[in-house]
Amino acid sequence: MTQKLHEVGQSLWLDCIASDLLKNGTLRHYIEEWSVTGLTSNLALFHHAIKNRSVYDAAVCKKLKENKSGEELFLELALEDLSHAADLFRPIYELTDGEDGWVSLDVSPRLAYDTDSAVEAIKILYSRAGRPNLFIKVPGTGEGLPIIEKAIFAGVPINVILLFSCEHYLAAAEAYLRGVERRIAAGLRPNVGSVASLSVSCWDIAVNGKVPETLLNQLGLAMAKRTYKASLELARSKRWKCAYTAGARPQRLLWTGTETNDPEFSEDFYIKALAAPFTVSTMSESTLKAFADHGDIGTSMPVDGGDCEAVLSRFSRAGTDIDALADQLQDEGAASFVKSWIEILAVIASKSAALTQVQC
Repeated sequence: MTQKLHEVGQSLWLDCIASDLLKNGTLRHYIEEWSVTGLTSNLALFHHAIKNRSVYDAAVCKKLKENKSGEELFLELALEDLSHAADLFRPIYELTDGEDGWVSLDVSPRLAYDTDSAVEAIKILYSRAGRPNLFIKVPGTGEGLPIIEKAIFAGVPINVILLFSCEHYLAAAEAYLRGVERRIAAGLRPNVGSVASLSVSCWDIAVNGKVPETLLNQLGLAMAKRTYKASLELARSKRWKCAYTAGARPQRLLWTGTETNDPEFSEDFYIKALAAPFTVSTMSESTLKAFADHGDIGTSMPVDGGDCEAVLSRFSRAGTDIDALADQLQDEGAASFVKSWIEILAVIASKSAALTQVQC
């Protein structure tokens, strides 16, 4: 079933990374048997694996003996896993000329408030990985937009995260395009990879219980359709045609938050509705397994947005302020990212202290 997504022109990426997934051959199986062609990392899964399991204990001990700690220790663990994953996806990256086969790395949210320091840190991380098919995640917030532009100009591939609306996407795409155009003007190769990650299911969670039942689980898909239409229009614009001529390639939309939270709807509800050419769909390991077992897709997402504006109008009439909710979701997403980062550093400190007493 998973191959059907590729048949409509969509890439399938796994939103999951853990050391044992790499070592026991599971990720290779997903690549070879279930058409997985990329991967995004997940702080929550790192947190769970480090705190509740022993899979990272030996690696943590090794880093402690090298006098590594805190954020530096975590980034080294993540870089090792993602470098391994990048090597597994490297044949896909090369076969597709850099269109597919990517992995993504989270970096500290503290960097968002100092553009120059953030870009320098991003460049160093990308260089340390030594893998061309590694994205660095950068929030598409107001603070993150200048980082995106400067990082692209510096030649660092970027996965723009924390996008929730068409307006958020267009701002991120503009930052990416400015970086590309600066490279063209400087005589540099403009083909620097990037995806723009739009969260979908969070919209439906946010309005659950606040709108009529006839509107349940429709808002996220309506926002996705509106954004997909805008991305295609941008790709046909004069500015992008000039960039194509110079050797650039557009920034693909990546759908994230594709898990169904409503037990009344199927596990592949979002997956089949989000099938669309020139996009990426990420999914958790459980969703991947469910879709591989019994998933299906219908017609491809409409290029003209379909009924998205009519659906959004119905939400507005039901009292939903779409623009305000978009900004609220982005603010909450940014706060959640900071919280997750603090928690992962806390669990690193706790695990380090425990291992120092008994093992290291």
